[in-house]
Amino acid sequence: MDTVQAQPARSWKWIAFAWLGFGLFDAVQTVFTMHAEGMHHHWVALFFTDLSSWLPWALVTPFILALGRRFPAAGLGTFQGWFTHILACNVINIVFAAWGAGLNSIFNPYADPAQLPFLTLFRYRIYNGLLASIILYAIVLIAGYAVASHERLLAQQMETARLNEQLSRAQFDALRQQIEPHFLFNTLNSVAALVREQRTDDAIQMIAGLSDLLRRSLDNAPHHQVPLREEIDFAQKYLDIQKARFADRLIVSMDVPSDLNAAQVPSLILQPMVENAVQHGIAHRAQGGTISISAYRTGQQLTLRVANDGPSLPPNWEHLRAGIGITNVRTRLATLYGAASAFNLSNRPSGGVEVSLSLPFILAPES
Repeated sequence: MDTVQAQPARSWKWIAFAWLGFGLFDAVQTVFTMHAEGMHHHWVALFFTDLSSWLPWALVTPFILALGRRFPAAGLGTFQGWFTHILACNVINIVFAAWGAGLNSIFNPYADPAQLPFLTLFRYRIYNGLLASIILYAIVLIAGYAVASHERLLAQQMETARLNEQLSRAQFDALRQQIEPHFLFNTLNSVAALVREQRTDDAIQMIAGLSDLLRRSLDNAPHHQVPLREEIDFAQKYLDIQKARFADRLIVSMDVPSDLNAAQVPSLILQPMVENAVQHGIAHRAQGGTISISAYRTGQQLTLRVANDGPSLPPNWEHLRAGIGITNVRTRLATLYGAASAFNLSNRPSGGVEVSLSLPFILAPES
């Protein structure tokens, strides 16, 4: 309701400002031109009479704009549209002429001792002002169409941006809902393996860890982005679950500077990378291995890295179909950051595989 009421108020302000500027220009030009030519008039009266003569146009401009909306340019091919605008233009010209003739009759700004009577001035202004009235009427209509077109364009752009944001959020939510069952099923398979091996205590420990992990996942469900410290903590909880399975075969190295803890990152972005490192770098090695998680900042870019010292990628790995986790990470980065993000999966020179991603460094809002 407030917005609807504020819109006409803003329109009136712009209309008043436009006609005031036009009237000041006309009045100043008239006074200075006549004064420069050595004429002798009532200069103050002439200035204010000339300025006030444009008041009818300021008052009828909203009416003209309303007629423009009622009979737009596309509808001027109809008789009704042309008749309405021609009639309105003539009525405005008559009112404008009567107002100007009245001002001149009352104040005699030209100091003419033989000033013409009102009716004579009125008829003179009607005939001589018709062309100017047609031009001004057309200018008001064109300006109204231009402003309306600009407002429609802005509204369309805002609606497009809103729909794109909703689409991105829907895509992001779908990706998140895809990854959560993925690691849940994998973890339950690990629990089943422990039960088959009769490692009951380890299975119970893994189930308890999984319960805590799911609770944290649900707590962060409404948030598309979280502080890095929460994402690191989530990844650590996941690795704690995996330690119940691998015991001493899994070594975790963490190198995340404390000044990066408040950086904003997509929720559940590290877990698929860590899971991929466990499954492909540790699970198939009898001696286990080390998973390293690190983060660093370069200018306005934040880089997260997960590495393992397991088997290297095969020579043709680029042509192989990526798993759900890695594909998910790529898509989420592209959805959130576009070209401002980067993702890289490569073999390490010292052996093993490294996954890194870069994204804009943005501090998470304080809670």
